[in-house]
Amino acid sequence: MSGTPAVASVRDYLLGLQSRITDACTAVDGTPFLSDAWTKPAGEPLQGSGITRILEGGPVFERAGCGFSHVTGPRLPPSATQHRPELSGAPFEAMGVSLVFHPRNPYAPTVHMNVRMLAATPADGAPVFWFGGGMDLTPCYGFEEDARHFHRACRDALAPFGQDKYPRFKHWCDEYFRLKHRGEQRGIGGVFFDDFSELGFEGGFGMLRAVGDAFLGAYLPILQRRKELPHGERERAFQLYRRGRYVEFNLVWDRGTHFGLQSGGRTESILLSMPPLASWAYQNQPEAGSAEEALYREFLVPREWA
Repeated sequence: MSGTPAVASVRDYLLGLQSRITDACTAVDGTPFLSDAWTKPAGEPLQGSGITRILEGGPVFERAGCGFSHVTGPRLPPSATQHRPELSGAPFEAMGVSLVFHPRNPYAPTVHMNVRMLAATPADGAPVFWFGGGMDLTPCYGFEEDARHFHRACRDALAPFGQDKYPRFKHWCDEYFRLKHRGEQRGIGGVFFDDFSELGFEGGFGMLRAVGDAFLGAYLPILQRRKELPHGERERAFQLYRRGRYVEFNLVWDRGTHFGLQSGGRTESILLSMPPLASWAYQNQPEAGSAEEALYREFLVPREWA
């Protein structure tokens, strides 16, 4: 599959997307990304290569990671076949761009975006392609203006592919990015889709491109509004506490993390989503009527933002 024009076109798009996003973020922060190209050595469960780009300790981004990977493996891991049992054990190829940005300012939200393609060859020999992706926003302090802007950007990106797509994928995002062990949303959501093949290769690839191309317009205006707001130790402490929830979700529930680790992926790149600092506190309760309490009451609940 690796040598086919279809796969090559997805790879070229994803590499270009990674460069566009990291260049735009460098322009905002002033700090260049470290680019770490890697190749899986012979004898490992997965073969392939990728580029991990990471910015740490900048004036705007405390940590920003944006990774591209393109790997092949002898058999799909359980996390990839739970909805496609007929492909269990099939050889596969996977590629994607995944990013998580943790801004320094507590008023600037963390953001996640991922777009990916998987292809598997079952016993009958006919390759099967499917796509996944989306983006979601995780604020520590909620702003209605930001939530509405982000969701409208997601809605508009998906509109050409059917009026059902944004409502479906918005609900899917709310269901997916939920800390079930706490009964709590991770953030204000966005859109999420997985195992998507109903539009065929061209339609699925087109939708992947639409989501990827919409990311900068969805996120950078929010970042620009919040990155220099005055804050103090209270806001910083709450930011680190909320980052702890982010860590919990990624390690306990995230299918992408599980896929990478189960399939023998590159651990350092898989875990680039982790914040540089986080904290936990026993039965922490925000003060009634505070901005911190408003996050739980008004923003960490599924709402129709668009």
